[in-house]
Amino acid sequence: MANSNSSEHPAWQRNPLFEFFASLKLAVVLLAVLIIAAIAGTLYESSFDAKVARAYIYGAPWFNIWLVLLGANLTCSALSRWPWRKHHLAFLITHLGIITLLIGSLIGRIWGIEGTMTLFKGEPPANRLLVDQRQLRVHDVDGIVKGFAAEFLHHAPTPQHPRNLGQLASGARLQIVDYAPAIEAKLNPRPLSDGGESALHFTIATAMMNQHLESWLLADHPQHGKFSMGLANIELKRGTAPDSGTGESSNRPASTAKDQAVDLEESIFAFSKAPDEQISRVRKGGSIGAKVRLLAPKDGNKGQVVISAGDKEAGFDVAENLGRDVAIAGTPFTLKIDNYWPDFRIENRKPSSLSDQPNNPVVLVTIHGKGIPVAAAETNPHGDGKERNATGGPPAMPAPGEETPNRLTLFIADDGAITYELVSRKNGKSLGKIDFNQPLATGWADWQLVVDRTMAHAQQWTDFTPVKSEERSASSAAADLPDAVRVRIQQNGETLEQWVPGGWQIAIPTAPNKTMIAYGWEVIGLPIGLQLLDFVVKRNEGTDSPAGFKSTLQIATADGETATGSCWMNNPFSYPGTWWHTWTGLTYKISQASWNPENLGQSTVQILRDPGWLLKWIGSLLVVIGVFMMFYLQPYRKQTEGEPITPSAPNQEDEVVRAEVVAEITP
Repeated sequence: MANSNSSEHPAWQRNPLFEFFASLKLAVVLLAVLIIAAIAGTLYESSFDAKVARAYIYGAPWFNIWLVLLGANLTCSALSRWPWRKHHLAFLITHLGIITLLIGSLIGRIWGIEGTMTLFKGEPPANRLLVDQRQLRVHDVDGIVKGFAAEFLHHAPTPQHPRNLGQLASGARLQIVDYAPAIEAKLNPRPLSDGGESALHFTIATAMMNQHLESWLLADHPQHGKFSMGLANIELKRGTAPDSGTGESSNRPASTAKDQAVDLEESIFAFSKAPDEQISRVRKGGSIGAKVRLLAPKDGNKGQVVISAGDKEAGFDVAENLGRDVAIAGTPFTLKIDNYWPDFRIENRKPSSLSDQPNNPVVLVTIHGKGIPVAAAETNPHGDGKERNATGGPPAMPAPGEETPNRLTLFIADDGAITYELVSRKNGKSLGKIDFNQPLATGWADWQLVVDRTMAHAQQWTDFTPVKSEERSASSAAADLPDAVRVRIQQNGETLEQWVPGGWQIAIPTAPNKTMIAYGWEVIGLPIGLQLLDFVVKRNEGTDSPAGFKSTLQIATADGETATGSCWMNNPFSYPGTWWHTWTGLTYKISQASWNPENLGQSTVQILRDPGWLLKWIGSLLVVIGVFMMFYLQPYRKQTEGEPITPSAPNQEDEVVRAEVVAEITP
């Protein structure tokens, strides 16, 4: 304290509660905890992401309480010097700056806005801002859309400990009873007595790739009427296959043999479990005509590749020659083993290995050299000879929107009869009838299809199954699956439960009307609308690589006011653009966030509004001024003679440390 005699202090300064909040011991404890929290938050953010750090540290309720306690400690510490003297000025300015900084941060936390908005050129203005927080939205029977926070990075609800969301307008009680980080959606139609849609269930399997797939199809359905395998499509339609004959037509490239040697290059897949099958793609010149076999691994090795070219045959150990160029003795060709998969699968249209065990060994080799090309290999039912990837690799999948060379169209008639039209790269086109539980050889390698169930009248229904953690870690495709919450609605003694995946809207059959429930990012309606007028991508000279991109936007308000501005990387613009809006933080700061290379009429912008911005800047400036006065201005460095500082009063160095910690943890 500033006074040497404690008996001269006002009564409120001698109050034990006031002395506790003004004490240096409390300040040390508060600052120590905040320092540890800042370190932990930094580690969380570097190890995971900012969202995890915000959930556990910076946005947690205990952290806000701790900042309030720090503000109370600072206020009481300043009041403990009352009556203030000239030499207290630097001390008071520093405290006032920290308190102002905390108040500005609190205002920004409560009333600030930060999110993204995706805009499309030619569409009307949009005002729905997506915030990086999960939310459950309920379209209640009274017509009101109600939002409930549903961020479950920690303390996820369980059936034993559900999260109660209260009572809906229909009288039903709503709960969240479970959470799944990844969930898989699967069509599982339900039978109807009449109406609905025709449905068919099939399985398709391959021994060569050790895969077994199955799915339902709805006839002529825009979403569930087609099944894509990457290299082939399966589709279901009503009616019967067109009567165009059953003859075969070859789609193989004609022989390109020439009377002189040319540069040849060919990539070939070889399967240990199917030695007579191989998938090849000509990358240059034409087919070499080589036969590649992969011998099964023995004694822990990766097996051996055997190359047959004409009357020459050579063997190469996979492990010893992986990634190396090796000459094939007696031929003008060179072999390179590009990759090896011990347990081969196709995931996300790319080759991968399910495990390290040699359950389904597959190897990819590239053969190149000068020679006379031969006709495309008879064993290649997939490749079309077109050079899609100049860097090499496995036979490429069809590009998005490009027709696959292999397709099967199933037709279901009113009497339940099933016919088909099959197009195979290997066998050409064929028509026929399908019998239940009888395999149909597709001609796509060794894939065989079996139809085992049909429904003349079916209702579309989707089942959701949570993916287990071990399955998520083993499959890269699971990383693209949405998370989900399981909701429970209790009404009139009846309990209904349903999974709601992220990005989906589910109808719950409550009385008197259905309740619509959606789960996804929190949506905030802005008082302004944004419209994308133009989006421009600048390219580096002589290349297609982007050098930068810029969005031109038009802002519209409910009053009919409009404004136009542009934003690009590290160059935002603000609305309203008046100086006092900008300086007070009462403005929307719009920045370029991302873009879609496949759609140049689309742009994503980030929108930020921080009404506590000015207070945080003022607070930071006051802290700098106060610390400067403490150390560099003589009248404010020393106490008045004869007035020693009591042990409860913090010294100048403590104030500097306190200011540095607050500046570090305050956004």
